[in-house]
Amino acid sequence: MQSVRSSSKWWSYLALLPVFFAIGAWRTWSWAISPPQETETEEKIQINIPLGTPAQQIGRDLKRKGLIRSDFAWKLWTKWLEVQNIEGGFQAGTYRFDYQDTLPEIATKIWQGRVVQRRFTIPEGWSIQQMGNYFASLDFFPAEDFVAAAREIPRDKYPWLPANLPHLEGFLFPDTYKVPSQVTPGQIITIMLEQFEQVSLPLYHQAKQETDLDLLEWVTLASIVEKEAVVAQERHRIAGVFLKRLNKGMKLEADPTVEYGLGIKQTAHRPLTFAEVRTPSPYNTYLNAGLPPTPIASPGAASLKAALNPEKTDFLFFVARYDGTHVFSKTFTHHLTATRQIRRKWQATR
Repeated sequence: MQSVRSSSKWWSYLALLPVFFAIGAWRTWSWAISPPQETETEEKIQINIPLGTPAQQIGRDLKRKGLIRSDFAWKLWTKWLEVQNIEGGFQAGTYRFDYQDTLPEIATKIWQGRVVQRRFTIPEGWSIQQMGNYFASLDFFPAEDFVAAAREIPRDKYPWLPANLPHLEGFLFPDTYKVPSQVTPGQIITIMLEQFEQVSLPLYHQAKQETDLDLLEWVTLASIVEKEAVVAQERHRIAGVFLKRLNKGMKLEADPTVEYGLGIKQTAHRPLTFAEVRTPSPYNTYLNAGLPPTPIASPGAASLKAALNPEKTDFLFFVARYDGTHVFSKTFTHHLTATRQIRRKWQATR
């Protein structure tokens, strides 16, 4: 009987082995996916995942950074994500983690592409070159890469873009944006074009029956208004002056177009010279009639609206006072008088 009892006892132990193994495996797995640091801390760690990094390399990098305990557990978890056909995929970018994040939390964040976002602001009136310089200053990418990307016209995706554009000047809407920490010039251009499509195009379509300007002419005129107008209350009047000159067959004679064509910037201390104003350029509206071939900057909504709703005015000229406002004149004689008075007053204060 003793031997029967002993045998039965051993069989009982053997029957429990799977339970012991399951408990041990569960404890091991729980340990493997738990945060490496058990003490609470507010410290965060940032990790960059380059494009094309294999999933297992991500795991090794995470372990080396002290974010996960086991790259083998990472491998098992990634296989589970793939088998479950969960929407997403390990995505490149910069991520920020807490040391208290579990392995599944970290994996899910990378799988869903919840990258650290960066914010940038493009002011109204900036040119493509200014944008490129700005992105380079933020270490997004070289300025020339952005300028080159802006020469590619995606009319297949945005058929409303005017035909034969040499670049996207004027159609990259100025605004504040959030983008992933790793972003290409093309991706930024896409979101800016989409913003133009959402904000600017409806303005044009609503007023299309009330304006003789086509889309390119509208944005071009608005860009000149943007560069000329400093105070908001003068936008509609400046737009009215330019449209009146166009309708009369007069040259626009807008300084910002000359500056754009020559790639220079005049100031109160250093105004345009006579030689610069007489330098031939497709953008020189002192020499060429009509609007320049493209916009000269990215106009904001206010200038776009002003170009569609110009002030009805008898003014044909204006000159800057160097305080943001302008003196408007109906005749060239009055314009010359105002110009001389302003310059004399400015020189007296220097």
